[in-house]
Amino acid sequence: MSVWTLTYDGYDAEAQGLREALCTLGNGVLGTRGAVPEARADDVHYPGTYRAGVFNRLTDRIDDVAITNESMVNLPNWLVLLFRVDDGPWFAPDAADLAGYRTELDMRRGILTRHVSLVVDGDRRLRVTQRRLVHLGDPRLAALESTFLAEGFSGTLTVRCGIDTAVRNRGVERYRDLSDEHLDVLSTEEVDERTTLVVARTNQSQLRLAEAQRLRVLDEEGEERSDTPRRWFEEDGLVGHELELPLGEDRPVTVEKVVAIVVGGDPAISEPAETAVRATVHADGFDGLLASHVAKWDQLWDRFELRFGENAAVQKVLNLHTFHALQTISHNTIDRDVGAPARGLHGEAYRGHIFWDEVFILPYLNLRMPVLTRSLLLYRHRRLGEARDRAARAGHAGATFPWQSGSDGREESQQLHLNPISGEWKPDNSRLQHHINLAVAYNVWQYVETTADREFLRYYGLELLVEVTRFFASLATYDRIDDRYHLRGVMGPDEFHDGYPDRDEPGLDDNAYTNLMVVWTIQRTFELLELLPDHVRHDVERELDLGRSELDHWEDLTRRMFVPFHGDGIISQFAGYEELEELDWEDYRQRYGDIQRLDRILHAEDDTPNRYKVAKQADTLMLFYLLTADELERMLQGLGYDWTPDRIPDTIEYYRARTSHGSTLSALAHSWLHARSDRRRSWALFEQALRSDIDDIQGGTTQEGIHLGAMTGTLDLVQRGYTGLAVEEDVLRFEPTLPEEVEELTFPLHYRGHQLRVQLDHDGLRVSAAPSDLPAVTIGFDDRREVLRSGETLTFAMDGVGGPTSS
Repeated sequence: MSVWTLTYDGYDAEAQGLREALCTLGNGVLGTRGAVPEARADDVHYPGTYRAGVFNRLTDRIDDVAITNESMVNLPNWLVLLFRVDDGPWFAPDAADLAGYRTELDMRRGILTRHVSLVVDGDRRLRVTQRRLVHLGDPRLAALESTFLAEGFSGTLTVRCGIDTAVRNRGVERYRDLSDEHLDVLSTEEVDERTTLVVARTNQSQLRLAEAQRLRVLDEEGEERSDTPRRWFEEDGLVGHELELPLGEDRPVTVEKVVAIVVGGDPAISEPAETAVRATVHADGFDGLLASHVAKWDQLWDRFELRFGENAAVQKVLNLHTFHALQTISHNTIDRDVGAPARGLHGEAYRGHIFWDEVFILPYLNLRMPVLTRSLLLYRHRRLGEARDRAARAGHAGATFPWQSGSDGREESQQLHLNPISGEWKPDNSRLQHHINLAVAYNVWQYVETTADREFLRYYGLELLVEVTRFFASLATYDRIDDRYHLRGVMGPDEFHDGYPDRDEPGLDDNAYTNLMVVWTIQRTFELLELLPDHVRHDVERELDLGRSELDHWEDLTRRMFVPFHGDGIISQFAGYEELEELDWEDYRQRYGDIQRLDRILHAEDDTPNRYKVAKQADTLMLFYLLTADELERMLQGLGYDWTPDRIPDTIEYYRARTSHGSTLSALAHSWLHARSDRRRSWALFEQALRSDIDDIQGGTTQEGIHLGAMTGTLDLVQRGYTGLAVEEDVLRFEPTLPEEVEELTFPLHYRGHQLRVQLDHDGLRVSAAPSDLPAVTIGFDDRREVLRSGETLTFAMDGVGGPTSS
């Protein structure tokens, strides 16, 4: 088994959507689905090309309510390449007589290759090999190379190579009753006999974009042929050049297209159309682009490598997850005003929006390429003004970020949600998931703790934490009867519950995850303020208008926040949870089989999950995912609750039995939670999380876009979960819990400027530092601490510690 190649033998129309998503190529700015070049969007194929940060709004009326949705825009399809032999039909895999068909995704080099053997008639075969890339070095460029070889005949090959301008956003079935035309085509032009130019503009956000295509024909020696007859065509939204190519038996001919996609506002451009044309003129041929593209991938893999012992099946999926994470967020993302879209640049689910999934993504990046985390956090900071306005409009202080974020930071959550089971539109209350702010705060803390980036802390991080804290302090209400603060009208990560069965207004009271993470955020804000020198802290407090009375109020919240409990010390998901009914899980499994989306099933039965003790994914249990047992104990003891970590196993089991795992994030979180207490169950859940996308275990969702949080979360589970890796008080600490199924882990880390290499097996741990002039760092292993200097290696045995050795 090749751990670097995802291979599909044969053509399978039913699997095309999934294959298109998993074979997407991207570079952190531009993403193109793995659709076949000859197809337009239909019930089988969905070509899609997306640019990070390119959004547009459209408005519809549903039940006389104006509904506006902002979407990541499907750009003109640059892949288009049609061909036919003599006067035969245009090739279409759904109708052709195929002697062979194979698709290969080379994850190591970022190349998608398709091999086709087409039966023309009788013994005549046309072999077609197509390679494509989305360039990792120059994020504007993409290329497609098609080589044709006639076997047993000579003839004429007609090739149409162009751009499809008649594209819409129709990649998600449940959105198809809504408006989907986001682009106005401003012009199409034959710049010269090799070059096609399309200029378009988004019809609401008014973003001007250009796609230029350079076309070359190469002979069997790789030399460009200048004598190829060609004509310009414009038909049904397709524009480009049609070529007439003589096919000699066993003499290959290659058609090469190089495309540049430029959007107004891109750095270092004058005007999109001019820049796109110049980029194609100056670009190398396919082989030259391939060489520089692969060199960039080699550099990324050097930093993001993760070796998983001898388990080839798991290694392959981890490589796939790393590959797609880096295609969504790469060095090209740095300094661009973009976030981490929950479904990557791979499809249109969630409309390309940014959610709390970052809490599963950014901690992984902190120890690989922390500058990426910084850039993604700055996306949030740039939208702090909108978050402040949003809090003010709701009558609160501080800032509250939207559950779904897109171009400018306003709330992009849909007002109505279509239940695909019942076909009904229901109110969507997910905008009450204020815990998104706590994910931002957690990521700020993790980044600063890992990197010691004091500049970021001073100018960006503290402001984010202060404004989030202000919002929750304003949202909290004090009850004199129980002498506690309460947070009312919220939703937790569970998402199944958006209210109480006996209340008309949406929202829950005292979601435990939210309440406790608010206390945690306040405590971390105080800690970060203490990190600043006195004169800097004075400046910050003056700039943010932080006074003693406000700080005292925050301190009071950390002592009097209400936390609901029920049973024998079980932290309740929210106030009143213990009064809900138990669900007959076995009955629903027998009747429906797959009950992951139990909420849709219940609504279709004219019922509601608000009546039951059910959960879509980890909610209360997210506390154990993000925080250590000691942290949680200190918080609860400080709040006056007699809670100890020995309640954790029972709490995990209680909610495990009531969770449907309707999110790809759920198995991931539960696997992490069981890593120390039940390793067999943890491993089974880890394998389930690995299968989320490659096997599309949710039954059709992956074709709408990969699940970036789940993919990156599995990498982080290996990197931090199995190694017990954390940064605490300037110590890089390891407390391994390596599963029996894993013989060895090996991976690089980037910590405080050092390039480290970690090797962990069941006998011990080795951490090596590359030579440098950086100051030493402290490594912890269980309760031991050792200083690691550049050029040295520390070896820790499971029952002792070896001294440093020279690397």
